[in-house]
Amino acid sequence: MNRRRFLTIASAAALLPAAGRAAAPRITDWRGIALGAEARLILAHPDSDRLVAAALDELARLERIFSLYRRDSELSRLNAAGVLDAPSNELVELLALAGLVHDATGGVFDPSIQPLWAAYAAAGAEGRAPTDPGRTAALARVGWEGVTVDPGRITLRPGMALTLNGIAQGYITDRVAARLAALGLSDLLCEMGEIAALGHTPDGTAWPIRLSSGEPVPLSGRCLASSAPRATAFDQAGRLGHILDPRTGVPSDRDLALVSVSAPSAALADALSTAGCLMARADLDRSAARFAEVRIEAYRPS
Repeated sequence: MNRRRFLTIASAAALLPAAGRAAAPRITDWRGIALGAEARLILAHPDSDRLVAAALDELARLERIFSLYRRDSELSRLNAAGVLDAPSNELVELLALAGLVHDATGGVFDPSIQPLWAAYAAAGAEGRAPTDPGRTAALARVGWEGVTVDPGRITLRPGMALTLNGIAQGYITDRVAARLAALGLSDLLCEMGEIAALGHTPDGTAWPIRLSSGEPVPLSGRCLASSAPRATAFDQAGRLGHILDPRTGVPSDRDLALVSVSAPSAALADALSTAGCLMARADLDRSAARFAEVRIEAYRPS
């Protein structure tokens, strides 16, 4: 399932200062894939090749923790066994944040939705929706209260599984940006499914992000994530969207084209934008208010 593009970013050439472009440092504009989403790094630094290599190293390391599609990842091993001893600090940290967002959204954000997601994906591969009994059985295996997270061990109630697709891309974005900042890079646009904007563009302005709906969202020292209920779908007709409601077991019925959230961290923005696809605007505002410096940048009906 391909994820719809929610935003545009200016070309690297357009980010150079209008005066003295010939003398400006070379801008590196790397593009690739991270956890199945488009990824991009924009930076101006004389040693950009080394910095990009460090970013890709960090990306590969984090995918070995969070990928649902690598059998050897920590997440896959947790889902297969129902228990994971000596989890990485990153997995514990991310699940702790997921628990906070779960609480703030009244249970709407719930990474334990994976059994239900798998039921929809399997049915979609056969060109149909899940049967009512199949959906009910999968929903019985969903519930954040069945997840126990300790620094030394993570356990799931029997039959449960987690997906971190609504938060891990943001978290990976944060960590890759932090890795490059630790190496001395102060100005960076990092997109690993979501966006982290450090510092400024080479011409000294905020990074010029524009949402697919047209709104400009200049970013400096902030992160941005966007979601939509039918950005991807389980069926060819696009009716069965990929964001499932853990309370009812069915896809979001909200007629939303775009939910965009900015926050100090891309992981938090990612989780709240995902939950926002299942929430009324007033409820999303209340959930966002539980965290410092979070803004709803867009909540746009179709």
